[in-house]
Amino acid sequence: MQRTHNASELNTESVGQKVKLCGWINTRRDHGGLIFIDLRDRSGLIQIVFSPEVDEESFHLAEKVRSEYVIAVSGTVAARTPATINPNLSTGDIEVFIDQMEVLSPAKTPPFYIEDGVEADENLRLKHRYLDLRRPEMLKNMMLRHKVVKAIRDFLDGHGFMEIETPLLTRSTPEGARDYLVPSRVHPGEFYALPQSPQIFKQILMVAGMEKYFQIARCFRDEDLRADRQPEFTQLDMEMSFIEEEDVFALVEKMMAVLFKVGMDCDIETDFIRLSYGDAMQRFGSDKPDLRFGLEIEDLTELVKDVDFKVFSAAIEAGGAVRAINVKNGASFTRREIDELGKIAVDNGAKGMAWIIVAEDELRSPITKFFTDNQMESILGRLKAEKGDLLLFCADQPAIVARVLGTVRLELARKMELIDESLLKFAWIVDFPLFEYDDDEQRYVAVHHMFTAPRAEDAGLLDSDPALVKARAYDLILNGTEIGGGSIRIHQQELQKKIFSLLAMTPEIYNEKFGYMLEAFAYGTPPHGGIAFGIDRLLMIMAGCSSIRDVIAFPKTQSAVCPMTQAPAAVNAKQLRELSLKIRE
Repeated sequence: MQRTHNASELNTESVGQKVKLCGWINTRRDHGGLIFIDLRDRSGLIQIVFSPEVDEESFHLAEKVRSEYVIAVSGTVAARTPATINPNLSTGDIEVFIDQMEVLSPAKTPPFYIEDGVEADENLRLKHRYLDLRRPEMLKNMMLRHKVVKAIRDFLDGHGFMEIETPLLTRSTPEGARDYLVPSRVHPGEFYALPQSPQIFKQILMVAGMEKYFQIARCFRDEDLRADRQPEFTQLDMEMSFIEEEDVFALVEKMMAVLFKVGMDCDIETDFIRLSYGDAMQRFGSDKPDLRFGLEIEDLTELVKDVDFKVFSAAIEAGGAVRAINVKNGASFTRREIDELGKIAVDNGAKGMAWIIVAEDELRSPITKFFTDNQMESILGRLKAEKGDLLLFCADQPAIVARVLGTVRLELARKMELIDESLLKFAWIVDFPLFEYDDDEQRYVAVHHMFTAPRAEDAGLLDSDPALVKARAYDLILNGTEIGGGSIRIHQQELQKKIFSLLAMTPEIYNEKFGYMLEAFAYGTPPHGGIAFGIDRLLMIMAGCSSIRDVIAFPKTQSAVCPMTQAPAAVNAKQLRELSLKIRE
């Protein structure tokens, strides 16, 4: 039987029509004289009815089938009686009386229910991902992915971009995350690498005069996994010539408005907030701040530099900072709850966390005795403290203080239910440092990547104090998650060589790794820049999921394993010989 309709295409206007449907048996109910089956296809559910008075052979066959059997049926659409209408189904006003059925494929009993909210172990769901994807919420996520990616393509095509594919087999450039390596059979002992991003190729496309490029790119990183990481992932990769940061911001904000209208049917305000990296770290303790709630961090370093409290004064003398959070109505916290926050501080590198409870008629804390009345009044004023508040303090090196209070801030928001999940708070983070010093490697490393341009006004600092140089880099943050990042690139050959040198690369090293890129730059390179977005992370937020695995058709586990295919797996000796490889015992 060749089907004539999808389930959700039928409605009350179809009553009386002869139709043919195909799909999976969702549920089956035997009422003696009648058998009801909810038939499921990709479009949704429809109730079909078997009666011996309509067709006895089909009725007896319906007595034998079970959930997840694949069937084809033909029958006549009928209106349901008012008492039997199902308002929870888009097709709940109708049903189809069946006069013929064919079993296309029988099915074993699934290891978990094919329904939303199933309480099944994730590894079991991933092992039987083909069943998991049948569940309505997973199908909805896949449809969301399709619609958003299509909207990306339509939007960028409408703004003059070309979609161009770049190689998946390329040269290893081991900076940052580890590469996945692919041995070459025809060049024994040599390896390709799977791309961590198309960065170099997209810059070379600008040299080639493409001007506006994008790609829905597959990328690979051999790194430890988290809820929002996978060894292979999808990003929207973009690059443009003859542009400045403001051009990128304006284009991306327009695109986000389109994507969230398509994906969530919501209107977002453009002209996103902009925060410098320094402000974000000081006020929120993170370069990807969640702006859906307050609990901002206040810097007290100048205010308390002369106090007698050694924890504060010693930290400041060592070049550190003293910062605090005012937890409104936090005075109700028990001592155990405050100690748990102190443990978070210790786990994040601090020696501890001081606290003051602003009670009805006194300040309760083991540290108040170290402050004069004027000093305490100044601290309470800066923190806008009121009766019922809890004040939390951290004193250490600025990076540790930011990490501690940033983590505590998020924990407090969760604990006190301060996060409005319906909000979408975007922010651009700008003015990142170009370099940071790696104590382990005893050298500077790039904060973003080595192709990021320094701000023109900081060029003189490259020779005198590289740590003070700011980058022309930008990240787009949404609800505390980095969804995209990019920069204006270096397009001058000599400046790129200088940056390589500051990253402790000799000419021999950077010519070996990036000589083809430097050679390309000698043939007329336009100023250019771009950005890349993690499509999986973006969809995770749109779908309201806690893991990107729920918006990827066939993801890996946190140990980088595919339970369905059992990849990675050993290969046979012949394959290894062909690749000139031998596994060490």
